[in-house]
Amino acid sequence: MGERLHVASDGVVAMDFLHRSDGYSDAPRPGLILLDLNLPRRNGLEVLADLKSDAEPLTIPVVVFTSSQAEQDIVSSYALHANAFVTKPIEYDKFVAALGLIDDFYRSLVQLPN
Repeated sequence: MGERLHVASDGVVAMDFLHRSDGYSDAPRPGLILLDLNLPRRNGLEVLADLKSDAEPLTIPVVVFTSSQAEQDIVSSYALHANAFVTKPIEYDKFVAALGLIDDFYRSLVQLPN
């Protein structure tokens, strides 16, 4: 069974997808969320706060994967119960390698609820 990547163009679309509303009634439940803090319309911290306050998506692991290195963003992400905070590498090869490490970690080592 192949894994699919779904990309939300902004924070409002991300929440619609996760709540299966506004045209996303058939959206699958993600096994992992990679969340950028710099989303338009609703930033990543707002999305994270909503995710972790709602019982349905609460158990989906959220990796903040963003260009930010700001200590306040790191602290805020963990305070909102992010499972990890990873700064996106600038170089393409390192970016792809970081994605691969995150994928390997969550698919090979981590036990998640069904």
